[in-house]
Amino acid sequence: QVQLVESGGGSVEGGGSLRLSCAASGGTFGSYSMAWFRQAPGTEREFVATITWISGRTYYADSVKGRFAISRDNAKNTVYLQMNSLKPEDTAVYYCAKGRRIYSDTYYSTADEYNSWGQGTQVTVSS
Repeated sequence: QVQLVESGGGSVEGGGSLRLSCAASGGTFGSYSMAWFRQAPGTEREFVATITWISGRTYYADSVKGRFAISRDNAKNTVYLQMNSLKPEDTAVYYCAKGRRIYSDTYYSTADEYNSWGQGTQVTVSS
């Protein structure tokens, strides 16, 4: 079973940037799609971005498109989320997740398509 550990969260002013990292250990990382989700207080967990394992195709929620970028380094078993032009509405706990379908090059944006999750990292954006 893969273990995922996020890092890089923190507090930033609106318009600032943060880079989140998610390190995987204990299993096969490179054969699965990876994704980032986020959850603000009192809301459901929502999809942010995903990257497929074969082609590295990326897919984003409309709310972050053009501001966030997901990438992966399979040699380091790490996935990243570069977040630019941050807004107060981006404030949430950000979770890294591993897809449950091996060798899939299709992207999924629902939480039930991911079967390993990190503990989350807090991102707070002030106005």
